[in-house]
Amino acid sequence: MGFDDALNKAKDAAADNPEAVDKGIDTASEKVQERTGDATDEKVQGAADAASERFGSGGGEGN
Repeated sequence: MGFDDALNKAKDAAADNPEAVDKGIDTASEKVQERTGDATDEKVQGAADAASERFGSGGGEGN
Protein backbone atom coordinates (compact mmCIF):
# COMPACT_ATOMS: atom_id res chain seq x y z
CA MET A 1 0.00 0.00 0.00
CA GLY A 2 1.42 3.35 -1.05
CA PHE A 3 1.13 6.64 0.78
CA ASP A 4 -1.78 7.82 -1.37
CA ASP A 5 -3.69 4.61 -0.66
CA ALA A 6 -3.12 4.98 3.08
CA LEU A 7 -4.14 8.63 2.95
CA ASN A 8 -7.36 7.83 1.09
CA LYS A 9 -8.15 5.02 3.52
CA ALA A 10 -7.66 7.41 6.46
CA LYS A 11 -9.88 10.04 4.82
CA ASP A 12 -12.61 7.45 4.26
CA ALA A 13 -12.38 6.27 7.87
CA ALA A 14 -12.58 9.87 9.11
CA ALA A 15 -15.60 10.58 6.92
CA ASP A 16 -17.35 7.47 8.27
CA ASN A 17 -16.54 8.26 11.94
CA PRO A 18 -16.64 12.03 12.55
CA GLU A 19 -17.38 11.67 16.26
CA ALA A 20 -14.28 9.52 16.74
CA VAL A 21 -12.23 12.09 14.83
CA ASP A 22 -13.54 14.87 17.08
CA LYS A 23 -12.70 12.82 20.18
CA GLY A 24 -9.16 12.20 18.92
CA ILE A 25 -8.65 15.86 18.10
CA ASP A 26 -9.93 16.89 21.53
CA THR A 27 -7.66 14.39 23.28
CA ALA A 28 -4.64 15.49 21.29
CA SER A 29 -5.27 19.18 21.90
CA GLU A 30 -5.70 18.57 25.64
CA LYS A 31 -2.36 16.72 25.77
CA VAL A 32 -0.62 19.54 23.89
CA GLN A 33 -2.14 22.15 26.20
CA GLU A 34 -0.97 20.16 29.25
CA ARG A 35 2.60 20.20 27.94
CA THR A 36 2.80 23.78 26.71
CA GLY A 37 2.39 27.13 28.36
CA ASP A 38 -0.89 28.98 28.66
CA ALA A 39 0.26 31.37 25.94
CA THR A 40 -0.26 28.64 23.33
CA ASP A 41 -3.72 27.51 24.48
CA GLU A 42 -5.57 29.81 22.11
CA LYS A 43 -3.50 28.70 19.12
CA VAL A 44 -3.86 25.02 20.01
CA GLN A 45 -7.61 25.38 20.41
CA GLY A 46 -7.85 27.26 17.11
CA ALA A 47 -5.98 24.47 15.35
CA ALA A 48 -8.18 21.84 17.00
CA ASP A 49 -11.31 23.72 15.93
CA ALA A 50 -10.04 23.98 12.35
CA ALA A 51 -9.18 20.26 12.28
CA SER A 52 -12.63 19.34 13.62
CA GLU A 53 -14.25 21.59 11.05
CA ARG A 54 -12.25 19.99 8.23
CA PHE A 55 -12.16 16.35 9.30
CA GLY A 56 -14.64 15.87 12.15
CA SER A 57 -18.35 16.34 12.61
CA GLY A 58 -18.11 19.99 11.57
CA GLY A 59 -16.63 19.06 8.20
CA GLY A 60 -18.46 19.27 4.92
CA GLU A 61 -18.58 16.96 1.95
CA GLY A 62 -15.33 18.28 0.52
CA ASN A 63 -13.20 16.31 2.98
